[in-house]
Amino acid sequence: MLIRTPFPHEPQPSEITPRSVYLNRRSALAGLGLAAASPLALAQGGAPGGGKLAKLPGARSALAGAMVLDKPTAYADAASYNNFYEFGTDKSDPAERAHTLKTRPWTVVVEGECAKPGRYDIDALLKLSAQEERIYRLRCVEGWSMVIPWVGYSLSELIKRAEPTGKAKFVEFTTLADRAQMPGLRSGVLDWPYVEALRMDEAMHPLALLTFGMYGEVLPNQNGAPVRIVLPWKYGFKSAKSIVKIRFVEKQPRSSWEQSAPQEYGFYSNVNPNVPHPRWSQATERRIGEDGLFAKKRPTLMFNGYEAQVGQLYAGMDLKRFY
Repeated sequence: MLIRTPFPHEPQPSEITPRSVYLNRRSALAGLGLAAASPLALAQGGAPGGGKLAKLPGARSALAGAMVLDKPTAYADAASYNNFYEFGTDKSDPAERAHTLKTRPWTVVVEGECAKPGRYDIDALLKLSAQEERIYRLRCVEGWSMVIPWVGYSLSELIKRAEPTGKAKFVEFTTLADRAQMPGLRSGVLDWPYVEALRMDEAMHPLALLTFGMYGEVLPNQNGAPVRIVLPWKYGFKSAKSIVKIRFVEKQPRSSWEQSAPQEYGFYSNVNPNVPHPRWSQATERRIGEDGLFAKKRPTLMFNGYEAQVGQLYAGMDLKRFY
């Protein structure tokens, strides 16, 4: 008899959100001194941060699609319910274990098919362009979603400074893999380091965000400090965290999840409710913070609701083949 071993990221059959998260949500909020943002705060465009990290304010973005009107997820939820397998596969592991991550000093190497490769100190990288606040939806393949006020600037700003050559068709991101800091690396979930990649036109899209903060503060370690990307129209795992290398390449790289489970995770990984995951539907999602006993799931939107902004990138493509 065959016994299927589930992937560690696979949700329980009965629910997406672990029961412990649901039962402890109120106590977690109280313990952190946080509550859902007031209507006034929401109208002004943000939810409060945790108050323990350095401030990182940004001007409200005027970019089309950059400021969704959805209610932001409470900071306590966004900072405690995470996928960051370098610190463990349970959603609570990153918040519990990521204190070991040292985010200073930190450098990001830019290399490959470009005229101006370089090595950027994190503080120099922060100063390359003015910081903006953007409120983006984040959709994860397991069926849950959040709305987070991110702080950063368009990834294209850094790419333009590197001056990619005509051979640069893709951008590859490599994240930190340090066993001394990241206990999850001892597992065999993936081949480390974690690698993600984008087509050049995807990386150059103005909504692709080089991200340094959220909720008006620097990124918590468990959310990808000190620098990550956020791609609001793709599933969350495409948004590489704790980046140490950006490389311009001619041939399409093989990303970590694509290498681990190619039948389930394609290169593009765009949010597409019409293409189910082989083991569950992607047609609906559960918004974290709205996961009470009788809460209804939301219908999943094509490209996570950003079809008007990014749909032209995939015009004419078979989105079932290029999933």
